[in-house]
Amino acid sequence: MNKVYITRRETFNAAHKLWQPNWSEEKNNEVFGRCANKNWHGHNFVLYVTVSGIPDPESGFVMNLKDLSAIIKKEVTEKLDHKNLNLDVPFLDGIMTSTENVIIAIWQILEPIIAAYGAALAKLKLVETENNFVEYFGGKEPF
Repeated sequence: MNKVYITRRETFNAAHKLWQPNWSEEKNNEVFGRCANKNWHGHNFVLYVTVSGIPDPESGFVMNLKDLSAIIKKEVTEKLDHKNLNLDVPFLDGIMTSTENVIIAIWQILEPIIAAYGAALAKLKLVETENNFVEYFGGKEPF
């Protein structure tokens, strides 16, 4: 039987600031622009979680999407929603809160949990704006 990929979409709203404390204010503004706003800025993030596996012969599921949704909400979105990513999220403490770093941190949380359900985390996509998003495959080559 062939491997199948399924995806669940979840959302959260959060604020952050891109700021490198080792740089001058001028360099931070040059590199990060409006994202270095001293009063923070926010996004309506959209997270896509793709898992893969062989469908179960009885249920037909790679993974129950209700279970996947509950995992994402409990482990990720409830910890990020309406939070300041720089100040309020322990798993991002000390990390530059670029979308790239946030998605890696999310992967590290979700991968072992999803594996315990017999599926594999294949891809994360985190949409920051309608024009900007990142995709992460856990350090592996895509598909």
